Amino acid sequence: MLLELQQIIVHPGQQMLLRDISWQQLENILEEMGEKRAARISYSDGWLEIMVPLPEHEKDKEIVGDLVKILLEILDFDFEPFGSTTLKNERMRQAVEPDTSFYIQNQAAVIGKNRIDLSIDPPPDLAIEIDITSRTTFDNYQILGVPELWRYKQQGLEIFLLQEGKYVKSSSSPNFPNIPIVELVNEYVQQCLTIGRSQTMRNFRNWIKENLYENL
Repeated sequence: MLLELQQIIVHPGQQMLLRDISWQQLENILEEMGEKRAARISYSDGWLEIMVPLPEHEKDKEIVGDLVKILLEILDFDFEPFGSTTLKNERMRQAVEPDTSFYIQNQAAVIGKNRIDLSIDPPPDLAIEIDITSRTTFDNYQILGVPELWRYKQQGLEIFLLQEGKYVKSSSSPNFPNIPIVELVNEYVQQCLTIGRSQTMRNFRNWIKENLYENL
């Protein structure tokens, strides 16, 4: 007897792995799960992982995403935020949902779009994963060609750049050249824990204006 999706319960901080899932089954599962849900999926050549993050994971996701948005806006960069939209390519049999993602160099190609199909659309210029309790595997992102991946862990931010089909760890971000992005993200995420989000974001805006305006 086949299980219905609503019969499957995945608790926060846990993952479920399903095998031999066809592409059509994946599409059906995504449609049944809907857009507004806590669960995230990762699909690779028949293997489907369903993950439900913990509340602290979601909080860090919002903080890191907000820092990126503020930086892009104050630097006057054109961008399109796509959150945790499903990145998928049927021909490659890959799909993944980052915690948040941004189109920056390729933002013009996705203006007005609500869904992304990587068989015709470019991948996001930046994808971000929060790994508080889970471990991000890079295979999906590498195959789908996402050029820059950030992974935020309890130890801090790591930046990975796609070079010759493989991710290489980097100390800097091509999307934010000459900006100490690792140090900034680490510092202001920690500030949120002690002085709260609102004051932290004000401090971050002030830092940008004081340290980057001469380069604008």
